[in-house]
Amino acid sequence: MRSVALADEDGRVVCAHCAVADTFGTRLRGLLGRSGLEPDEGLLIRPTNSIHMFFMRFAIDAVFLSRDGEVLRVVEELRPWRAAMRRRAKSVVELPAGAAGRADIRVGMRLAERALPQA
Repeated sequence: MRSVALADEDGRVVCAHCAVADTFGTRLRGLLGRSGLEPDEGLLIRPTNSIHMFFMRFAIDAVFLSRDGEVLRVVEELRPWRAAMRRRAKSVVELPAGAAGRADIRVGMRLAERALPQA
């Protein structure tokens, strides 16, 4: 799965290693089977305006984005067996629980993809 970094308008990286789930199979799998996310890790799911936490083992923060990367909604500590959505959202970034607050991700700000440096 391809990965990108996500940065805010000031260029501050909010997710250093964000896997991109943009095919039917990768969106379907999501984070299923995982026991958690590393602090600098996330999953960008697109296109979608909703996620569910059925069969998940850990809580996450969910950041709903518009087509141009505007943050439309932030759901912190979304626990297993819950769901969340936001009309008009075109993608969702799933982050470790608490990461959205630590990165000061707020409604109205914009996030953009950055290519990861080649190792």
